[in-house]
Amino acid sequence: MTEIRDVTKLKQSLQVAELYYQDNLSQLQISKQLGVSRPTVSRLIQYAKDNGLVKIQIINPLVDSQVLGQQLAEKYGAQFHVVPNNYAGMASLSDSVGKFAADYLTSVVEPGDVIGIGWGHTIHAVTKQVEEQNAAGVQVVQLKGSISHSQEKTWAYESVNELARAYHTQPEYLPLPVIFDHKVTKDMVESDRHIKSILDLGRKANVALFTVGTVRSEALIFQLGYFNKQEKAQLQKEVIGDVFSRFIDRDGKIVSQQIDDRTIGIQLDDLKTKKYAILVATGNRKVAGVHAVLKANYTNCVIIDQSLAQLLLDY
Repeated sequence: MTEIRDVTKLKQSLQVAELYYQDNLSQLQISKQLGVSRPTVSRLIQYAKDNGLVKIQIINPLVDSQVLGQQLAEKYGAQFHVVPNNYAGMASLSDSVGKFAADYLTSVVEPGDVIGIGWGHTIHAVTKQVEEQNAAGVQVVQLKGSISHSQEKTWAYESVNELARAYHTQPEYLPLPVIFDHKVTKDMVESDRHIKSILDLGRKANVALFTVGTVRSEALIFQLGYFNKQEKAQLQKEVIGDVFSRFIDRDGKIVSQQIDDRTIGIQLDDLKTKKYAILVATGNRKVAGVHAVLKANYTNCVIIDQSLAQLLLDY
C-alpha cells in the first residue's frame, strides 16, 4: 500500500514540477488547474526537489557565449552559436535567438542559393526578422508539407512568404499534408510532376533552416490531427523529438517506419549533404532532441540559447 502511495505522489510531483518549471505556471494557477490546494502544490514541488526529480541550475550570464560555443564544437564536431538572452535588445528568448539566426542566415546566403525551411514557432521567430536582401537568384522552398486538419497556427505560409519577400523571390510551397493517412496516397501524390519538382528543389537546397520538436502532448505536431490515439501513444513512448515531422529516437534514427512512410518532405539523410544545415532551438526541453540530431549528423550549424547550450554541454 505504501508503494502505491509513493508512486502516486511521484506522478503528482512530476506533473506539478513540469507545470511549474517548464510551463512557467504559478503555484496558484497549478492549484486551480489540478483542483488541489496551493500548499499541496508547494509541498509537491519541494518533494520533487528533495527526491532529485528537479535539477536547479544557475547559469552565469557573464560566462562568455563564445567560449561555451567552442566547448560544444569540440564535443560535437559542429559549428555552434550560443546566443545571449538579450541579443540585439530583444525582449524574449525566442526573438533573441531568432534575430541572431536571421542575421547568420543572411550572412551565409549567396546569389543563386536555394534555401529550404521547415515551419513552426521557432522558424517563424527567424523569418520574421530577416531584413531585405540584395542577393540575386535566391530561391525559397518548403521542405515539408504544410496542411493539417486543425486550426492550430503552424506559421508555415508566413515563414516561407517572409523569407521569400526578403530575397525578392516567389516562394515554392508544398501545399500538402505533411503526414498522409495512407502511404499509397502519399506515393501517388509524390509522383505528380508538379509536386516532384518542388521536392527535387528541396533536395537541391544548399541551405536548410529547421528546428527540432518535442513529443509533449501540447507540441504543435500533435495538435494538427495527423495521428490517432494509438499512434500518438506509441510516438510519445519511443520518440525523443521530430525533425521535419520525422520522428527520431536518442540516436537520431527513425522510430516508426510506418508513419515515416506516410510523411512527405525532405529525408533526414539529405540534411547531411547541405552546405549549411542550420538547427535553431530554444528552451531546455529541447536538449535531448538537439543531442539526437547532432549524434546523427543532421546538422553542421547549431544556434541555441545559453541555458540550453550549458545543458547540452553537460548532457
